[in-house]
Amino acid sequence: MRRAAAWRPSFVLRRLVRQEEILVVLLSAGVGFLAGLVVAAMILAAREAHILLFALPSEALSGAEAVAPWRALLVPAAGGLLLGGFGVLLARWRRAGRIVDPIEANALHGGRISVRDSLIVVAQTLLSNGCGASVGMEAGYTQAAGAIASKLGRAFKLRRSDMRVIVGAGAAGAIAAAFDAPLTGAFYAFELVIGAYAIGSLAPVVAAAICAVGAMRLVVEPSSFQVGFAGTLALRDYAPIVAMGFVCAAVAIAVMRGVPLVEAGFRRSRVPVPLQPALGGLAVGGLALVTPAVLSSGHSALHVGFEAFYTPAVLVGLIGLKAVASAVSIGSGFRGGLFFASLFLGAMLGKLVAFAWMSLFSLQIPAVVLGIVGMSAMATAILGGPLTMAFLALETTGSLPLTIAVLAASVVASLTVRRTFGYSFATWRFHLRGESIRSALDVGWIRSLTVGRTMRSDVRTVRADMPVKGFRREFPLGSTQRVVIVGTDGLYAGMAYVQELHDGTREVATLDEVLHLRDAVLTPEMNVKEALAVFERAEADALAVVAGPRDRRVVGLLTEQHALRRYSEELDRTSRDLAPT
Repeated sequence: MRRAAAWRPSFVLRRLVRQEEILVVLLSAGVGFLAGLVVAAMILAAREAHILLFALPSEALSGAEAVAPWRALLVPAAGGLLLGGFGVLLARWRRAGRIVDPIEANALHGGRISVRDSLIVVAQTLLSNGCGASVGMEAGYTQAAGAIASKLGRAFKLRRSDMRVIVGAGAAGAIAAAFDAPLTGAFYAFELVIGAYAIGSLAPVVAAAICAVGAMRLVVEPSSFQVGFAGTLALRDYAPIVAMGFVCAAVAIAVMRGVPLVEAGFRRSRVPVPLQPALGGLAVGGLALVTPAVLSSGHSALHVGFEAFYTPAVLVGLIGLKAVASAVSIGSGFRGGLFFASLFLGAMLGKLVAFAWMSLFSLQIPAVVLGIVGMSAMATAILGGPLTMAFLALETTGSLPLTIAVLAASVVASLTVRRTFGYSFATWRFHLRGESIRSALDVGWIRSLTVGRTMRSDVRTVRADMPVKGFRREFPLGSTQRVVIVGTDGLYAGMAYVQELHDGTREVATLDEVLHLRDAVLTPEMNVKEALAVFERAEADALAVVAGPRDRRVVGLLTEQHALRRYSEELDRTSRDLAPT
């Protein structure tokens, strides 16, 4: 039977894909093509929803000159009510557990993403954006594309490293199609979803990004924006550019901190959870009565904002209203991201800084330059991808001097956020949930390498009331280095060293007098990295493993040397996966 199965076409194809790099590239290209189609379908669905629900002549919701006040106020609230009802149904139908996004999937689960959960995210994202909530659909794009990639990767039984790459390729395709920018999509994958750049992952990711853009153009006209700049930048022009990096970092941190504050406010309120999105939608609708620019992702508002002349007061108002609308939308339970909101906020902030710099120091460069720089620096500060935004600027403007300026501001913004805040928006959300993920680098193997898997379970214990003479007869010098001691109740009491008990210069009446490491213990569910930290604090070379934090029954023993060796072996294996082949 095994021999017959080995010649089945599906088995042969899976084996070839695992062995041949070119077939992984072709599979990634297919994933990218499907990602482009999915993004196109979501964009068309959102456009039709905007036209239908807000009675617009075109899909340009956030850039519309005016929206009927009752629609601006009630449509987001009605959408929030539907979203809350959807949440109630999901709670009854779906088993408990968090939905894993591509970053978390690659960091912890080897690229495994649930298709069913991803369909839920897509539906919630479309509903949120379609009813005008101030969120982007980029999270839905990457979730859907990542799920397609993960499903195909599991079907072909790809290795863990290849699974992570193909999920990154799916995300690259989604972002490339959304912005009509293949280089932007590729480096989004490298910086945010894969977590590292490697020669081996270049071809699959780039192939997916290019195919996604092609698929998108077959279905719908890309909604990318192009800004022309043909000039050069002198050294003195970099002063406002660097300043933009610091300003964008400060605003980005305020926005990222604002979202959990809004969430906490809704939790403390007496509003039932299913009704919170409706209340948030009503608040967003109230802001939309001032300007429709706060509605939806802000894509059309960005187009209009680059070409329009706004006074400083109007710019301050737009920035404040959009930031509040985004925080309220996400904090109240709408599904979506801050990618495009960060672009809009950064562009308007750039124009505002241009006004201020012109008043104080006589600006020497066009204001649109600071708009592009601000757009990219703000997105970098919130998302954490400086090269991603540099390539977006290059593909948007076609200007190498401006791209270098964007990269400088983005690096300043990224470094400032890392040093003062420490998180991007995605990793900040993980932190609030109790996760310690700082990037998409594969750390899942650390969590699976637990103390329970690495310890010795055949440990011998001795009761604390054993006579010292009997202990010396039982454990002569050279027989072992240490013995685990338990109390009369059978629970861990400490560690005794054989050499110390055979020291003739010291009188010892009971074992209790020479016990060490009474409180320094490990538990089976600790991962090896946590165990190494306990070894370092206790300054011990071996520790007892007890059943749990409150259950001190001895279940094993782990030495620091063995833990370090296993950690190093896994770390070397992961490094080999990232090395070029």
